Amino acid sequence: MYPTIVRIEKAVTYSQAKGIFGFTDSDNIGKHSFPAIQAAPSFPVAFPHIFGNDTEPLCLIPCAIDQDPYFRMTRDVAPRLGWKKPALLHSKFFPALTGSKTKMSASDASTTIYVSDTPEMIKTKVSSQGSFFFAVLEGDGRLSQVNKYAFSGGQVSVEDQKSVGANLDVDVAYQWMRFFCDDDAVLQKIEQEYGPGPVRAGDKMLTGEAKQLLISTLQPIIARHQQARAAVTNEMVETFMTPRTLKFTR
Repeated sequence: MYPTIVRIEKAVTYSQAKGIFGFTDSDNIGKHSFPAIQAAPSFPVAFPHIFGNDTEPLCLIPCAIDQDPYFRMTRDVAPRLGWKKPALLHSKFFPALTGSKTKMSASDASTTIYVSDTPEMIKTKVSSQGSFFFAVLEGDGRLSQVNKYAFSGGQVSVEDQKSVGANLDVDVAYQWMRFFCDDDAVLQKIEQEYGPGPVRAGDKMLTGEAKQLLISTLQPIIARHQQARAAVTNEMVETFMTPRTLKFTR
């Protein structure tokens, strides 16, 4: 891969990189060199042990929007090197359990569901995300609101939730269901009965009900993964990871 990285580095000027990524004189050289490193796997020439001299295979890159500048640079430099442009598939951001404005962290188990989590751990993680209290202060320091649904879109009180419905744009349970639930009818039911609108007006679904739907959706998915993972042997991993030439038919 290194020869590919070098060719990309030679084809992108510092002025271009600075304009794309906003580099400053205080940034270390690792930041300056990384765009070429990230771009290199977009091209089959970076993997001669797999593709040989074949430059025809096209690359499809699923990525979040924050990675877009790297691959815009990649698409720009490709024709100058005689290579085909990769295509991008922008994915939605996946919110942390702790809220849409926070990030998942491998060092903070409360932010996400691990594939090694037990059913009880999944239930605890999802359920506990509504147990924290956040105070909202006015400019003069007076307490105006206490929200016990800090990590959901539910309203401050049960009465308000039943009357108004949840803010689905920030509700973690609903946002996660959009990723993991394949049943459009179930999603529509949550939208109508849990979110704002005339359906079940005055008796809207409560946050606990929405979280239970997420729990019952996640538990079998994780269980199936754990079962499949347990069946994988060291020999299977070694076979899969062994570098080898891939044969393609067109």
